[in-house]
Amino acid sequence: MLKILALISLIALTAFAAGDATFEATKRELNIPAIIMFLIFIAGTLSITYWAARKTKSANDFYTAGGGITGFQNGLAIAGDYMSAAAFLGVSGLIYMKGYDGVIYAVSFLVGWPVILFFMAEKLRNLGKFTFADIAAYRLGQKEIRTLAAFGSLSVVILYLIAQMVGAGKLIQVLFGMEYEYAVFMVGALMIIYVTFGGMLATTWVQIIKAVLLLSGVSFMAIMVLYHFNFSFEALAVKAVENHSLGEAILSPGGFISDPISAISLGMALMLGTAGLPHVLMRFFTVGNAKEARKSVVYATGFVAYFWVIITVVGFGAIAFLNSAEGAQYFVDGKLFGGSNMASVHLSHMLGGNAFLGFISAVAFATILAVVSGLTLAGASAISHDIYANVINPNASDEKIVKISKITVILVGVIGVTLGIAFESQNIAYMVGLAFGIAASANFPILFLSIYWSRLTTRGAFIGGFMGLITAVALVILGPNVWVEILGNEKAIFPYAHPALFSVTVAFVSIWFFSKIDTSDRAKHERELFRAQNVRANTGIGAAGAVSH
Repeated sequence: MLKILALISLIALTAFAAGDATFEATKRELNIPAIIMFLIFIAGTLSITYWAARKTKSANDFYTAGGGITGFQNGLAIAGDYMSAAAFLGVSGLIYMKGYDGVIYAVSFLVGWPVILFFMAEKLRNLGKFTFADIAAYRLGQKEIRTLAAFGSLSVVILYLIAQMVGAGKLIQVLFGMEYEYAVFMVGALMIIYVTFGGMLATTWVQIIKAVLLLSGVSFMAIMVLYHFNFSFEALAVKAVENHSLGEAILSPGGFISDPISAISLGMALMLGTAGLPHVLMRFFTVGNAKEARKSVVYATGFVAYFWVIITVVGFGAIAFLNSAEGAQYFVDGKLFGGSNMASVHLSHMLGGNAFLGFISAVAFATILAVVSGLTLAGASAISHDIYANVINPNASDEKIVKISKITVILVGVIGVTLGIAFESQNIAYMVGLAFGIAASANFPILFLSIYWSRLTTRGAFIGGFMGLITAVALVILGPNVWVEILGNEKAIFPYAHPALFSVTVAFVSIWFFSKIDTSDRAKHERELFRAQNVRANTGIGAAGAVSH
């Protein structure tokens, strides 16, 4: 079955690529090297999926790859998960448009990693099994907490998934001239194949390979950019200022975030949201012990930090090169072909011709597939493990749980494709910012307090968590980017684009208040259980080990 699906996907890609490459009535040349790179990558990843499918026999294999991934491998995979389409395409596009503000946006993504390293990684591995809801529900009510965690996870997964789908659609549209809708559909189909058949093992190795390729490709781009300016970033910045329509303003803050509340809110979302991303938190259950979990974060932080330094050079390089006379070929009616998200892709063509464009495009596509695979797996686990196996049918067999997961993968894929088409015009870095805001509001407060606050109760966590989630989602909808740009209203009801400052505050205050006033016998028992939880969180006594394949 897998071989048949692989063959169909390859034939479909070739057929699409062979069509007329048009965009806004402009003929595009067929890029044969890029198509070859794409086919090689897809064939390689499908081979990995076939190999992983033969090793995936249980729910533990499907969700955590049997816990047998090393700290270094997991660090690369986490970096691969985190360096998404928003990171490569979205942030480089944001720097291309806004300059300095895009750099600050990139740095903000990194700040959450020390929080995970020092406060959460070890305890996550010692307390959890498949999902972060395992930690939150360790001493609290299974039904209430897992239901809440599933809603929070799905909200984050879907928003994050939209960003990846938009990036994938635009990338393939630019490269092959394929219709945007078909491009998004193809990504959704490949994603479903990877996760359904290979589970976490296939997802992990796709993420590792993608991380190595992405870091290598972006490093080469940065070196080539700096080479043209005698390896002087100052000279690059001067040229970028000369070529950008905003002039020196690109070196000053305020082009993207213009008020203090939005700046604090976005920073809070990116810092705390990192520690609440379900597809990243899942990765800590794939290693054998807490020591390897800590190693994972150290390696991941190093790789991600290096990537953000390099992407800054790429962003300013895009300004310097694409806005020059030679870069005019990448514009249609005064607008960059494919939008600002494609700035780094066009820059790769200017620096290395068709072959390097093919490589960078294949890497970007790998980036998207790796992230959407992790996201889809996180969404599927929220439904199958947290809702079905622990709320609806606690006696469900491994086979039944995995079956439910695979059905959920298909549903999440369909939703991702549909919303990816609907949100075609959005900047993907902004969309990920919203996902981080919801993760910071709904997931992080419950997870953090369940680990560190002995007075937390099910009532407080459930009411406060839902209030944080509802507040975050409502303020996103009522904010300018959805209420005005998507829904077409004249004025936003909520004036700020990023609601995390308000929604995170609502979540923490509500959890604290409703836990403090809970004097029930159940609450008393839950508080007494904290001591045993704390012992396991710090020692790992009772935690599961890796599975030998």
